[in-house]
Amino acid sequence: MRIRCPFCGERDLGEFSYLGDAEARPNPAAPDAAQLFYEAVYLRDNPAGPHDELWYHAQGCRGWLRVTRDTRTHAIINSVFASERP
Repeated sequence: MRIRCPFCGERDLGEFSYLGDAEARPNPAAPDAAQLFYEAVYLRDNPAGPHDELWYHAQGCRGWLRVTRDTRTHAIINSVFASERP
């Protein structure tokens, strides 16, 4: 699988680290943060189809990316910096 980094261009998957669902990260300051993180890590959904994910370009520009990937085919639909909205 290859991911297009907005800064570095298209790169091999080995340069990136998967960080999970782009929409499900709990607020660490919430009073029940431990329970929310447990649910986000262990009780998450496994959707079929397009899904927004967070990826970190560890072996490149070290940017955080929001990647839209089809979980059925692994096709990358879109990738932008995490601070941007697709």
